[in-house]
Amino acid sequence: MSETRRIPLRLLASTSGRDRRDRLEILTALLAAPGVEPVYSESVLRWAGDHPVYGWFCRVNGCRNTRTNTVDLCHPHRAEWRAAKQEPGATRREFLRTAQPKILDLRLMEPPDCRFCPERPSRHLGLRLCLTHFSRWNKVLFRKMDRTYDEFVALQTEALPGYGDCLVASCVGRADSPLRLCYIHDERYRNDGRPGGAQRPEGWGGDRVVGREPVEIACTDLDTFRDWCRTARPASRAGTINLLGLPPLVQAEIRWGLLTHAQKTQRSAWPLWHIQAVANLARLRGVHSVLDLLADPAVLAEHELRILRETADELRIVYVTPQEAKAAGFVETEHYGIRYRRRTSHFDFTDVPQRWLRDLLWDRVTRRLRSPQCPRSPQHIDCGRRACVELGVFLSAVAPGGGHDPAVLTEDHMRRFVADQNKRAREGLPSLGIRRDGRPMKVTGYTRRQTFNEARSILRDAMDSGDAELLGLPREFIIALPTGPRADRTRNPFPDPVARALADESNLQLLSDRFDPSDMGYRDVWEALVFTGRRASEITELRLECTSIHRKVPFLWHDQTKVGNLDEAIRIPQRLYEQLERRKELTGGRFEDLYGRVPRPKERKSLALFPSSQKNPDGTVAISYSIFGNAFRDWLEALDIGTWVPHQARHTLATNLLKNGAGLHHIKQYLGQISVRMAEHYAKVASSEVDDALERVWVCGPGSAEPGMLLAAPGEHMTRAEAQAMAIDLSRRSTPAEGGFCTYQPVVRGDACPWNLDCHNCDKFVMSGADLLYWRRKAEQWASLAERAPNDKIADYLHSLFEPSARAISGLEKALAGLGMLEDALALDLRRPQDYFDRMWTLAFKASDLAAINPDDTDSYEEPA
Repeated sequence: MSETRRIPLRLLASTSGRDRRDRLEILTALLAAPGVEPVYSESVLRWAGDHPVYGWFCRVNGCRNTRTNTVDLCHPHRAEWRAAKQEPGATRREFLRTAQPKILDLRLMEPPDCRFCPERPSRHLGLRLCLTHFSRWNKVLFRKMDRTYDEFVALQTEALPGYGDCLVASCVGRADSPLRLCYIHDERYRNDGRPGGAQRPEGWGGDRVVGREPVEIACTDLDTFRDWCRTARPASRAGTINLLGLPPLVQAEIRWGLLTHAQKTQRSAWPLWHIQAVANLARLRGVHSVLDLLADPAVLAEHELRILRETADELRIVYVTPQEAKAAGFVETEHYGIRYRRRTSHFDFTDVPQRWLRDLLWDRVTRRLRSPQCPRSPQHIDCGRRACVELGVFLSAVAPGGGHDPAVLTEDHMRRFVADQNKRAREGLPSLGIRRDGRPMKVTGYTRRQTFNEARSILRDAMDSGDAELLGLPREFIIALPTGPRADRTRNPFPDPVARALADESNLQLLSDRFDPSDMGYRDVWEALVFTGRRASEITELRLECTSIHRKVPFLWHDQTKVGNLDEAIRIPQRLYEQLERRKELTGGRFEDLYGRVPRPKERKSLALFPSSQKNPDGTVAISYSIFGNAFRDWLEALDIGTWVPHQARHTLATNLLKNGAGLHHIKQYLGQISVRMAEHYAKVASSEVDDALERVWVCGPGSAEPGMLLAAPGEHMTRAEAQAMAIDLSRRSTPAEGGFCTYQPVVRGDACPWNLDCHNCDKFVMSGADLLYWRRKAEQWASLAERAPNDKIADYLHSLFEPSARAISGLEKALAGLGMLEDALALDLRRPQDYFDRMWTLAFKASDLAAINPDDTDSYEEPA
């Protein structure tokens, strides 16, 4: 619809200490709710290495080393895989099976205690010696004393006192020198140029302090040193997110973002190092809320911006009530328990200039979100927003005061808006307020219809509910907006040259090679659409276990979510079955490449056959239709065969099925349609053939000796030429009459009816399959008359009068059922209005009278003198 917009951060910024305390109280209560893991309430979050969302173990089985930021392998295994994949035929799944686990780098863990001094951390992790004892051991080595390490250990009998905790606010380690900094921060302090000039006493060495007396620290600027300690980032530790030193609200916001992200089934990867980078940035800038970091997104790294935006979206749902959202001009669907696929909870309405119109839109949207019949897609929100933006921007330009006072609007304003939209749709002019990628979108006949219908519905709802009267919105302004003109044009089947081009092997290979370099399966999707005629989303959403063989017949199992038919099966050609089997092997292999194991039986049922490469941590998210549609469009442009859409393959298949003798009820069932009318819509090119077939089913009428006896019917294996010959023969032998056809040849030739048009009591009258609904209504009328009869004698008499007609109706139904066309006849009333008048026009003039007309006679009418 339009470019993504978010509400200004000032609407969420914590402007006062009271606001921050209230928000902290809300988040604290939510994070302490039952069922929430205790880790989300800690200032230092320590995650298990195999955590399903925030795990950090290397993907190699048994390796407990930490993975890198960009891949799921540790640094040693990443280097090994880079070298291994250069070999021909190397696969990642084989590498994961054969790679040997690595030892965890102890530098990424908290250092253990010195083996002699429990209050001091080890400086040498292998020997487990603090800085003092490590210096002593180095002197032994330097002076080449004749002493072994075991002898050195035996001589160390005194445990030295510790130096307390590291002064850095975010550090959980202990100091290992009188400077009161841990080893990591001591190194960073030197690298940063010693802000504040803090240093040990001159000549101090690692083994100098033996007693417990304090050591004086020289510092030229104590405030600068303390500020460095406050903002310094924590030491990197495997599986840890350190939030120490951050304000309580910032800590709670980050923890809430982590919790909501873990609860999503469709999510991007958040490496722990990226999350720690966000926390470090908040500590460095001294913000009171993570939302303040988004004030200048241009200076943020891509991973920081992604994490902060998702966190802000989730915080907005908690911080803002529905009424506050209404006042700010947006709606959060999560307030009503709704989250549409591949969309955020936030929908912005601030593009609508007038507050009264924006509120009417908000009321309409939230009313639908609360409804038990809530729409399954966000189209109702997008279309309503578009309609109100178009109307609001136009009123801003032409109405007094920019249209902010609804009482001054008139019928003329609405008529001018309608005329403007009609002109823009006709000339292809740009929209006044709807933009995409920074450019205005064109108004088309389709968008004009949406705009008219949605705006009319919103305004009429306001009029019916009384809101328009409260606003002072004139009724004349509302009723001047018409419904959008419905476009009767529908998608056509592919013409033969286009169909051949789209099925050509070289062109299909082009689709795979140029427009699907990552082998996402676009060619398989397209060929499945051609073979099955499914909706595009029904193919892209296929699961891994979507094919099977039953009694040596291949079937495709899929969900028809649009009509509520789940786990439906259709027969497919062997070629398509084999093609999908190859795709299943490829998808299963990619799962092994990612996880180093084959998917379990339960996982196979939920894995997508065409998995998305984004926000798909467990392989269950399929590629979207828009991704496939974009590749399909680019493919057509390369083939230079015009503009077509994948859905037209469905039209083509339906038309071909109908042309080859399938009934509309069969097509309805195969395509998964709600009604036969919808199937007729798809098969419009050949639907007249079925219409004619129903009219060629003839039975004797109620006035004949044997009412209901089958007289004519199309053959089961009749060729097209035979069916056309039969239709021509029947049309020559009959003329339409009320409820059927007259076969009395003088009347067919144009003579007057000798029985005064008493067709239903005439033995020359026949009923066709197209007239079944007409006669069923007749039966209902006679039954109603009999029920209202004053006594049983009269009721029996009425039943006896209609008994021949009842026999004829029963015979017609049996004939249609035997031909498999009863459902078609009940669903379609195929008699056209002109059919009922053909007889009238035929009988109005005899052929002899028409032949006797003098062509020179004038056709002017002269008034009598």
